[in-house]
Amino acid sequence: MTFPTCHERDAAVVRAPDSSEVRPLVVADRGSLATFHLAAGQVSAAVAHRSVEEVWYVVAGRGHMWRAAADAKEPDHGEVTVLEPGVALALPVGTRFQFRAEPDSSLHIVGVTMPPWPGDDEAVVVEGRW
Repeated sequence: MTFPTCHERDAAVVRAPDSSEVRPLVVADRGSLATFHLAAGQVSAAVAHRSVEEVWYVVAGRGHMWRAAADAKEPDHGEVTVLEPGVALALPVGTRFQFRAEPDSSLHIVGVTMPPWPGDDEAVVVEGRW
């Protein structure tokens, strides 16, 4: 048996549907692990996931995350969370979300996707807050 193992420096760099830089690290039967990077001052596209939920943990940088229920009518509905090292948050299936990095600080986030990321058509672009 082989055990999935990857060092972040060796991971492929891909562009997520929300425009952030992603390094997929490990895929297991019930989930996958990746790191997400957003350059200083960058704002992601707003998206919602069709079938997966994610748990994120901020490792470095500062920014903000907007999250709203799938049925929220306006982008100003929902909540904005300050992103800084040590903050963890959940993105339940269908949650509309968008994140941004402070002008002087890039963001580095570790995320777990459950079940594993199924492919590019998983994320749907939605109206965002920023």
